[in-house]
Parts: sequence; structure tokens; C-alpha cells
Amino acid sequence: MKQIKDLKIKIFSDGANKQEMIEMNKKTFIQGMTTNPSLMKKAGIKDYKSFAKDILKEINNKPISFEVFSDDFIEMEKQGNEIASWGDNVYVKIPITNTKKESSKSLINNLSKKKIKLNITAIMTLEQVKETLSALNKETPSIISVFAGRIADTGHDPTPLMKRCIEIMKENPKSELLWASSRELLNIFQADEIGCHIITLTKEIISKFKLLNYDLSEYSLDTVKDFYKDAVDANFKI
Repeated sequence: MKQIKDLKIKIFSDGANKQEMIEMNKKTFIQGMTTNPSLMKKAGIKDYKSFAKDILKEINNKPISFEVFSDDFIEMEKQGNEIASWGDNVYVKIPITNTKKESSKSLINNLSKKKIKLNITAIMTLEQVKETLSALNKETPSIISVFAGRIADTGHDPTPLMKRCIEIMKENPKSELLWASSRELLNIFQADEIGCHIITLTKEIISKFKLLNYDLSEYSLDTVKDFYKDAVDANFKI
């Protein structure tokens, strides 16, 4: 199995905890950052703009994505323009539709024409990828985030779709495919093998790097020890 240093894919850290983000930014193998409103809510963020501006004081040399949060396209565009002004390393995340299932294609096109770097998110179908490609400015860097992990949650293997996405995205060399919502360490190697450009990982998955190529017999023993320790700590009796 390859080592992390041997992979061609870019690894982005996904989260909204300030200290964790700063910690991840220090790691040489982390090449960018993403966050979203759900992660920010979970982290207890109350002031979106203040949080983002504060993070950008620390993380200004790697790509970082901040998402619009309105459900109205006019307001989304205002938010997108504002977010883009916060830094040259900022990508504006735009969901592929609003909650009414109305396409964001026109919004993507409007912002892309202004040479704003975009990260189109919550994508799960090839049709959505094609729609996104038709709206993007081919002269401006962009990211197309396909939620491979959520696709897998439905019982479907996302790999064939991701392969097809890579093929059709060749028409726009400035756009990169991102394997989003990763569920396990194996996803990095799956994504790298098919030529995916970026993968997002949570701190929990990144913490498993120490297990790469770990002896399975030893891992089995570790597991038995964990079960035994927990049983003793719980003072179980029969």
C-alpha cells in the first residue's frame, strides 16, 4: 500500500474548530481547508463573519472554502461577493440547488464571470456536475465537490460516478474534483487511484494515519485488549 507522501491527491481538512484548523494547517500534507454551516453550528460558532476573518488571520497560504447560507439567490450572490473579498485564498462554496430544488446555475455563472473562485457543493449526480461545468468560468480555479461518502451511505459505490466526473471535467482544466464526505481512511486510496484531485478528511480520519500498514495480527490483539479493559473498567459480572 502507498504511503500518504506517495499520493498525488490533495488532502484538505474539513472542520470548524479554530484550534483544530490551526493545528491541521501546520501539517505539510494538508493542502487546504473546507468548512460548512453545519460544522460551524456544531462548533458553536455564533458570528459567521468574525469567525471566518479570525481564521483567515491564521490560514492565508492555503485554499479555504466558506459557504453561503441564504436560500435566496439574490442574497446568495451578495454573500458570495462578500466572502470572496476576505482573501485571495478563499473559495466561495455554493450549493448546487437551494432548498426548493431550484438550480444554482445562474448564480454560479454570475459569480464565476467575476473571476470569483468557487466550490460547488452538495453534488451527487453526473447531471449536476455537467450543469456546473456549463456555468463555470474556465479561466478561474474552481472545485466541484461530489459527496461520495453520502452516495455510499445509500448503498451505491461512488467510484464509477467519480471516474466519469474526472473524464467530463477534462474540458475545464481549472476545475478540480473533490471527493467529499469521506467515511474512512480507505477513501483516500480509492480517490487517489482514480485520479481524483482533492479529498476532504475530518480530524478523526486524519488521526487514523498511524494505522497505515499496521500489522493486522497486532491490531486484532489491540482490539481484544480494548474490549477487556472496557469490561474491567465497567466492573461487569455474571
